[in-house]
Amino acid sequence: MSSLNPKTYDPVPSQKVAFLGLGVMGYPMAGHLALAGHHVTVYNRSAAKAHDWETEFAPQAPASVSHSATPRGAASNADIVFCCVGNDDDLRSVVLGENGAFAGMAPGAVFVDHTTASADVARELSKAALERGLQFIDAPVSGGQAGAQNGALTVMCGGDAATFDKVKPVAAAFARAVTLLGASGAGQLAKMVNQIAIAGLVQGLSEAIAFGQRAGLDMNEVLAVIGKGAAQSWQMDNRGKTMIEGKFDYGFAVDWMRKDLGLVLDEAKRNGARLPVTALVDQFYADVQQAGGNRWDTSSLITRLK
Repeated sequence: MSSLNPKTYDPVPSQKVAFLGLGVMGYPMAGHLALAGHHVTVYNRSAAKAHDWETEFAPQAPASVSHSATPRGAASNADIVFCCVGNDDDLRSVVLGENGAFAGMAPGAVFVDHTTASADVARELSKAALERGLQFIDAPVSGGQAGAQNGALTVMCGGDAATFDKVKPVAAAFARAVTLLGASGAGQLAKMVNQIAIAGLVQGLSEAIAFGQRAGLDMNEVLAVIGKGAAQSWQMDNRGKTMIEGKFDYGFAVDWMRKDLGLVLDEAKRNGARLPVTALVDQFYADVQQAGGNRWDTSSLITRLK
């Protein structure tokens, strides 16, 4: 039994690919690549997780799957190397150095980074790739764990158009939209825009639900009504009911959101953008962390209002 939800894959020529990082996002993303018919070699810092992934997908995959002990080994002979790790430093650790992916990649191969990282590291690694005759696309994703399991992520890309065209049909295995938004770093900047929008939406929804509960309303009925009008949002549709129930174990964790908002606020200092609501919500998430909610999902903002 697969950990993935069923999906119909568009027929594309089979590629040799690697996937570095098998966390809650990378594990299913790599699985979709395998089930779509690509030859997949994975690497994970915990070798046991890589072994588990191979054990799960080898019986189902139309082409070969394997795991490697190093990023360099996984990337060797790959046409495209995908990566999804924690932060800038994690990214550098799997890309650079003697055992890094770049050391194993053949000239002309493409590195696609799905980590939510800084625009600066995207530009840094793109430059390093070009110096080695490689190509680099920064490609952070939105859609959370459910989007990864369903193969329905939104991918925001920065890089060269010709390189992007090579990547897009392969990435479609785990995505519903893959879009080039500009030069290197543009994907990361677009993900920052995404997180800014989400932060404000979740706080607004939290306040709305808390207000309605204080007023004695049946908030499930209220959300069902206002969700048909201008207040509708993905957050309301997918997190409204669970927020009312006080359940916060649905994917994207507060710790990760604070990491992302830190990137946003650092970039805003550089470009002069004013983000008063985002800065405030970042501090609200710090309150949730102080209350022990580090691994609760982002809708747990409502706990501050109880």
